[in-house]
Amino acid sequence: MTKVYPNTANANTVPACEPQRLKSSGSDDENATVLTVWKKSLLLSCNGFTVFDSKGNLVFRVDNYLAGHKGEIVLMDASGKPLLTIRRKRLSLGDNWVVYDGETDVNPRFCATKHVNILKNKCLAHMTSANSCKGSGSPKNYDNKNAVFYQMEGSYAERCCAVYDSKRRGVAEIKRKEAVGGVALGVDVFRLIVQPDMDTAVAMSLVILLDQMYGTSRR
Repeated sequence: MTKVYPNTANANTVPACEPQRLKSSGSDDENATVLTVWKKSLLLSCNGFTVFDSKGNLVFRVDNYLAGHKGEIVLMDASGKPLLTIRRKRLSLGDNWVVYDGETDVNPRFCATKHVNILKNKCLAHMTSANSCKGSGSPKNYDNKNAVFYQMEGSYAERCCAVYDSKRRGVAEIKRKEAVGGVALGVDVFRLIVQPDMDTAVAMSLVILLDQMYGTSRR
């Protein structure tokens, strides 16, 4: 079976597709970053994610997923440098998470909350700047276009999600990866398409959050 090998000497293999530059739905921006996300750690002792660019280079990795501190996930770059730490918000109603830069535990950057309003069931979750969060994790500046805000919609189980900013512009997508040579890849290998206006590390943090909220890793 065809494999993709990241450009790192000690990496494991990942079921592969030929690199392909895609456009986000409704967008003609050809500068979008197309990443291949593999829901598997490169380390045998860990669960996690391994993320490649269109050339097969390792971009992000999550090796401590569900290992070590419960309710804490660290997103790292290819060299293992911590970029973002995602922590479950304790003593709060609902499924709430806080995102920090690096491995810090002060001055959070974002808050994320699982959406539970049955009247808007296409909304999966939303992320706001930490300054926009009340104690419950709800965004108090939802209508403030200057506040950092992302809303995730669609179906994570089907790997068919869109991410919108506060102006309802599509800034990222999660999409199923096409089969190669008639071999189906399943839901553990998929595409993350990120528009230039969004930070790719933040987009990957949204994937991790959706997996915690709606994937097999949810508690």
